[in-house]
Amino acid sequence: MQDTAEAGRHSGGGLTRRGFVGVAAVGALGVGALGTASLLKSRSSGVRPANALRWGVVGTGWIANSMAGVIERAESAELSAVSSRRMETAREYADRHGLAHAFDSWEDMIASDVVDAIYVATPTSVREEICLAAARGGRHVLGEKPFASLDSVLRIVAACRENDVAFMDGTHFPHHPRTSEIRARSEELVGRPLSLASAFQFGLPDRSNIRYNPELEPMGAIGDAGWYNMRAVVEYLPPDLEVEGAAAFLRRDEETGAVSAGSGALRFAGGVTSTWNCGFDSAAFVGDARISGTAGVLHMDNFLFDDDDGSAGFTVRGQAGPQEITVPSAKRGSVLMLEDMAAAATDRALRDQWMTGTERTQMLLDVIWRAGLESERSSP
Repeated sequence: MQDTAEAGRHSGGGLTRRGFVGVAAVGALGVGALGTASLLKSRSSGVRPANALRWGVVGTGWIANSMAGVIERAESAELSAVSSRRMETAREYADRHGLAHAFDSWEDMIASDVVDAIYVATPTSVREEICLAAARGGRHVLGEKPFASLDSVLRIVAACRENDVAFMDGTHFPHHPRTSEIRARSEELVGRPLSLASAFQFGLPDRSNIRYNPELEPMGAIGDAGWYNMRAVVEYLPPDLEVEGAAAFLRRDEETGAVSAGSGALRFAGGVTSTWNCGFDSAAFVGDARISGTAGVLHMDNFLFDDDDGSAGFTVRGQAGPQEITVPSAKRGSVLMLEDMAAAATDRALRDQWMTGTERTQMLLDVIWRAGLESERSSP
């Protein structure tokens, strides 16, 4: 995805529709370069760990196509089936990625014996129904984000617990070792965290994209890009902080009425704050985050994605002077997400951390969404 992001940055007009979806779905994997031959080659090796999951994909859009390459690159995953509302579309996807199984009904795919896990790459408005059905059918669930509400997430998580299946949302960066490195060394690097500032902005001029359709994506940019701002709070601030206040301001697209950008702040117990900016009406890609604390300031110029070699870095400034730290990784964050999913499918003890992360992210998203709507209502 880094390659795609760089192309978008230098295009002069923000990321293209295809460029950004590649960025958001694959985490700098560069799936487009893989091709069906490479995918079939990886499949022909015949080496599958005991905990490998056979994946069924619901949806055939750009994200679903990009994730096909990620699934094939993960040692613990195998792309097995796809479903779409039209068999023609499902068959096109299956042919593109060398799949034997195509369905024109996600219900039939869930009920089949060719999948262990379901990747739900649909619009937000229909995501809960499919996630619930997958869980009740005994399939592990990876749901794209955001979700309709915290209540929706809680229902999905409850169904997964009741049916003894793993659940995870499709956010990549928490799975990269940079995230665990920062969490483990937070006290050493920044001391007591005081504030987190994050921005995720990009250009999306294509008004036919579902992000501009409030019926399919009710929160617009808040749900699509703001999710990552809120996930940064979940990953990098103490987990027990209680929200004491929120302010948010929305910007709407004049043509479609969709929320195209937002800015705001969260105040937590103890005086800790988080400021955020998100949107898909920016002239260029921005994806930075800064954690300020009593002992130092940690900055990531791109907190969402890893580099071409799988590594990801950050800078720390404090009394000892600046430090440039690179966290190596043999695998991309997107691939590690699928391998963490396979591990959670096998080991129940690993599931709570991912379920809780989704719940808290959606809770914060709901908070800023309500704050943004309130600011609209109170504006003259």
